[in-house]
Amino acid sequence: MDYIHSIEDLDAFVNEEMLSIVYVSRPGCSVCHGLLPQVEDLLADYPKIKARHVNADEVPQVAGHYSVMTVPAVLVYSEGKELFRKARFVPIGELNQQLAKLNHFINES
Repeated sequence: MDYIHSIEDLDAFVNEEMLSIVYVSRPGCSVCHGLLPQVEDLLADYPKIKARHVNADEVPQVAGHYSVMTVPAVLVYSEGKELFRKARFVPIGELNQQLAKLNHFINES
């Protein structure tokens, strides 16, 4: 998963992609480090969904701009509109179900 290093790049990514995931974490967060490979493995099943990783310490504006109050956070967007959000405890099964539904709509259009 590629990193985003500025709030401007994050805004552009979220607004331009048909379906995107933003993974927000912090370097000292062990839950974040444990969840990231699971999310990356899951995304391998959905090649049309674009994903980016944001370090909340490097891009502190993500907290206010995207209302991320705790990490890890998984935010799902379609052309700038938030569709789904999970933070702190991110059940992979539920995330998979949501992505499967959204992926179905992408393939239909």
